[in-house]
Amino acid sequence: MKLLVGLGNPGAQYAGNRHNIGFMAIDAIAAANGVSNWKSKHAGLIAEASIGGDRALLLKPQTFMNKSGDSVQQAARFYKIDPADIIVFYDELDLAPGKVRVKVGGGNGGHNGLRSIDPQIGLNYKRVRLGIGHPGKEFVTHHVLGDFAKADQAWLTPLLDEIARQAPLLLSGDDSGFMNKLALAVKGDEPAKNDKPATPKAQSHIRQARPAKPQVGVPKSGPMADMLSKLFGNKGE
Repeated sequence: MKLLVGLGNPGAQYAGNRHNIGFMAIDAIAAANGVSNWKSKHAGLIAEASIGGDRALLLKPQTFMNKSGDSVQQAARFYKIDPADIIVFYDELDLAPGKVRVKVGGGNGGHNGLRSIDPQIGLNYKRVRLGIGHPGKEFVTHHVLGDFAKADQAWLTPLLDEIARQAPLLLSGDDSGFMNKLALAVKGDEPAKNDKPATPKAQSHIRQARPAKPQVGVPKSGPMADMLSKLFGNKGE
């Protein structure tokens, strides 16, 4: 059994934050697989799911980001899940918006959620890095704790849809296939292995960090459109 963890901060005031894209990914997987049996356990919200025929647990720690490891460690110990069977979704500043990278092990890159998880379960877990772009050092806090703009839904909605659709690939260990499917869904023409992280420009600011609008359609209905509509409403850019 796999444990899929989305990182974020609990509370309605944080729901649309870039820092909460990990929660959004887990919600997308839950919606696509008819999961609604969430329970408050192990310092988080947890639910059982069947994904592509495989049994999995979905977890959203409710401890705030810098204590995420408490919830992950409790759930992993209770269900006897090895770190190698844990998959963590989180926001990545050093990837352009919409880019995704999957890896096992490595450093925490300054991410407070990983800083909390690593000492508690070790490094041998799978990380799904979801790019949100880098606005420049002086704007990082405002950027990650700011909401996605309405325009971001042009890439965010298809990304979350495809994460949910291709989750079976991730569970089966086909990380390259998973990344390529996501890259094609968001950009439509470029496989993940050829993507490169964006480099922040000097004197960049939050609005400059946003990518040009990809040439993809934004679903007008469905689980992801409904979820994002609730998060962002009619907020401007």
